[in-house]
Amino acid sequence: MAECLGIYLESNLIKYAKVSKDHDRVKVEAFGIKMYEQTEEAIDQIVRETSSTKTPISINLSDELYNYFEIFAMLNKKDIERTVKTEFEFLCDERGLKQNTIEARHFLIPSKESTEKIRAVHISANRVEIAKKTQQLQGKMLRCISPLPIALPTLIDVDPKENFAIVNIEEKTTITLVIDGQIYKVQVLEDGMKDIFDKISAKENSYARAYEICKNTTIYTLDTPQTEVDEYLEDIMPTLYNIVEKTKDVLKESVLSVPKIYITGSGAVINNIDLYFQDNLSKVKCQILKPYFIDADKAKIGIKDYIEVNSAIALALQGLGEGIKGVNFKELALSEKIPLPNIEFSGGVGSKLKDILGKNISLDLSFNKQLDRFDKSLLRIAGSLLLVVLLYSGFSYVVGNQIKEKETLADETITTTKLEIAKANADLEKIRTRTSEYTTRINNLKESNDRVTEKNKNRNSIPNLLNRIMFTVPKSVQITSIKNTTDKHIVITAQSEKYEQLGYLKGKLSVDGILTNVKSDSGVKQDGIVKVTIEGDLP
Repeated sequence: MAECLGIYLESNLIKYAKVSKDHDRVKVEAFGIKMYEQTEEAIDQIVRETSSTKTPISINLSDELYNYFEIFAMLNKKDIERTVKTEFEFLCDERGLKQNTIEARHFLIPSKESTEKIRAVHISANRVEIAKKTQQLQGKMLRCISPLPIALPTLIDVDPKENFAIVNIEEKTTITLVIDGQIYKVQVLEDGMKDIFDKISAKENSYARAYEICKNTTIYTLDTPQTEVDEYLEDIMPTLYNIVEKTKDVLKESVLSVPKIYITGSGAVINNIDLYFQDNLSKVKCQILKPYFIDADKAKIGIKDYIEVNSAIALALQGLGEGIKGVNFKELALSEKIPLPNIEFSGGVGSKLKDILGKNISLDLSFNKQLDRFDKSLLRIAGSLLLVVLLYSGFSYVVGNQIKEKETLADETITTTKLEIAKANADLEKIRTRTSEYTTRINNLKESNDRVTEKNKNRNSIPNLLNRIMFTVPKSVQITSIKNTTDKHIVITAQSEKYEQLGYLKGKLSVDGILTNVKSDSGVKQDGIVKVTIEGDLP
């Protein structure tokens, strides 16, 4: 029977669950939640309380990034791996990321957007953060560091053709989109229980108290009208509203319709949260995520207590080999990768080996007895196995060296290709610069040509104006000045003994179309002479 201790770590909270698996039978042996100040001390306490000193431990990855690459399906496995690596390198260059500080894993699924492509779901995380996780469990049997959104579907008995989403409301919220029974996309939202816990703990001065308040808070929906005022709903509902609205967006963008949502995480402890989601997502069935292997009718412990630690249970199942393979960010030593047989030790040396290996191995290691025929056969078999191991090791060494040579050659080719791409980009930049210069010159020439055209157009405007005014001005009116102040604007100064004649001149200028927008001042009369200023624009 295999066992694994799943530990989900947040800023102030740890969820843990020790899970055993015997063939298809899965059982949660121990579980709980702890608030902590010192991570290492809290983990030590959990390991002692669950008797997990020799039990493999699986923990969650933190602040991981998800990217997706569409790759042609006709490529062979090696070319696909190389393409994924190259795509991620370009992505790092675009975002200014240092690739040597990033650890990455990926898995492949069929693309729903093109039958000729496959989709690489790429997960990356900072190596410093992974090292911190490893340091926190130093001296423990840490075997698995997995992204929680990828582990959560292990809690569901997934139908190969089923579409659903898992909304995990923990410190942050993640939405795991499963299409045709396979993880297709993970969306990370900044909104989560951290916002809620911070607001409530600021009032109560206790993170543990904030958690208990959330457990005892009920959301009032259309079917459950509010009977009393809950002062903490004002701290809870804005965050939940944002999560629901962003969940709607994720479902709208899905390549296929998603008829079901599972809700889990610390947010699932809020009473009626599933009904709140249901009210806002009327066309989607919303329910709390319950581990498929727990029978609520037969369980001695309330099903809600299990739901609280869903994250830890999922991590434990991932550590037991469930779910997607190849997303473990913990580098395992060779001794950790090779499982030891479950046999019982006997004898003094056997008990010491049992203490060291933590395995139930049965061997009689008393060295004072005579070897019989069976013992000799065992020794021959052991010798043969040792020879096979040595031959395999030698072969592996040779093949490993050849692989390294090929990898070096591939790296050199990639470097050369990148240099050529850089040169091409530099040439392209030069072309763009020259194109910009020529465009600027063309625009300048066009503007100059337009000015010349306009100038030629207006060249005869003034003589024509003077000619028309000469035949329009009444005999009793004297033009004292005509000025072209700006562009087409004309200012005429005229004088006469009679206002009517000056008014007649203004009217003729407008009616005959000699000027447009014609206007004049009220005029000034001095020594029997009326002087007015008439303004207008050339047509």
